[in-house]
Amino acid sequence: MSDAIQAETITITGHGDDEIEAYAARCLDSDRRGGVVVIHHMPGYDRATKEITRTFATYGYNAVCPNLFHRYAPGAKPGDAAAAARAAGGVPDDQAMGDIAGGAKYLRGLSNSNGKVGVIGYCSGGRQAFLAACLAPVDAAVDCYGGGVVVTRDEVTPQRPVPPIDLVPQMKAPLLGLFGGQDRNPSPDHVARMEKELSAAGKEYEFHTYDDANHGFFSVDFPTYNQEAVRDGWKQIWAFFGKHLG
Repeated sequence: MSDAIQAETITITGHGDDEIEAYAARCLDSDRRGGVVVIHHMPGYDRATKEITRTFATYGYNAVCPNLFHRYAPGAKPGDAAAAARAAGGVPDDQAMGDIAGGAKYLRGLSNSNGKVGVIGYCSGGRQAFLAACLAPVDAAVDCYGGGVVVTRDEVTPQRPVPPIDLVPQMKAPLLGLFGGQDRNPSPDHVARMEKELSAAGKEYEFHTYDDANHGFFSVDFPTYNQEAVRDGWKQIWAFFGKHLG
């Protein structure tokens, strides 16, 4: 099996048939393999997220990261695009799900796809990965410390009209959750509430909490980067996707 990969900026069809920017990293041999949609964090579609996308390709998965902020500031630097998205009230959930579905369609259309696609998200992307497990055409989902899953009805917005926790009965894909014990959003109480709802609904899930880790512990550029949590977190990700994506 060749270890050659190709990584580049491409265009995919997202929500509402919009053409949006995405970063793809794919394996160049013909062996059938699963795919992973990478959902970037709130700081945006940045260098670190592209590196994560390439990491999936080096481990044998085709991967794509849709730029969820593309519509707000096409061609802008990640920080400027993120600011523009925040100024607009944030990415609407239905739009994000459409863009993620577009990423999954792109991956399933590759000649070496085995037809299975997972999704992984960090920070705000973790929340969107949780939503994707309920609403998008994916076979597995990884939520890395996604805040805003457990919210009350008075905290919803036009962009986020339904608390994600309320969608647990609709969850179709198995879920892996990776959390920091020092995080405040999601807090340990929020993680416990998610576990309670998932267990009560009979959903397939697996949660790991790293007691000494805080929010953003996967981000090498953040002061909260936690090497021990990241080392075990990747171990859990490879085992989970290996089981569900082949």
